[in-house]
Amino acid sequence: MKVLMVNGSPRRDGNTSLALAEMEKVFQQEGIQVEKVSLGTQDIRGCIACNSCGKTGKCAFDDLVNETAPKLQQADGLVVASPVYYASANGTLVSFLDRLFYSTPFDKSMKVGASVVVARRGGLSAAFDELNKYFTISGMPVASSQYWNSVHGRERGEAQQDEEGLQTMRTLARNMAFLIKSIALGKEAYGLPQREPAQFTNFIR
Repeated sequence: MKVLMVNGSPRRDGNTSLALAEMEKVFQQEGIQVEKVSLGTQDIRGCIACNSCGKTGKCAFDDLVNETAPKLQQADGLVVASPVYYASANGTLVSFLDRLFYSTPFDKSMKVGASVVVARRGGLSAAFDELNKYFTISGMPVASSQYWNSVHGRERGEAQQDEEGLQTMRTLARNMAFLIKSIALGKEAYGLPQREPAQFTNFIR
């Protein structure tokens, strides 16, 4: 079993990394393999709605998005982590996720998703909600914790002082591991839920 972690922070070894590291410890204890993708300061442009991915099965911009796509396909779970900017996720991460989710043709149903947000003080809930929407439009169960999946810290290393936030990360990882294992057993016994063909309706008159 495997979890893909996407770190949307431009800061190497910053507070977002500390939050993910706390989860990784638990995943290792649970026997779940972890693969990490860090956006760092890479130049990742947004989607231009060219729809070439519908023909080729990959994004027209051949960058980290296309490199990550097969890793997501093989993963049983996805953790997306971001620092909070103006009560929103990092813009680079949003561009990355827009293109990753839209350009990949494979079924993401029952891959477990979890978002993690890190901020000095406010805006956490708004960014948390924003990231969860990638999962809920894709048929992905969303893992929760004992509190919203957030850690506080501004300067490098301050997240280590947020004992409640780190405990929230550990609880999140345990819950996510449980869901991944339970879904694997369910697939063996019952298979995936039946899917109807997508029905698209426009209400523009």
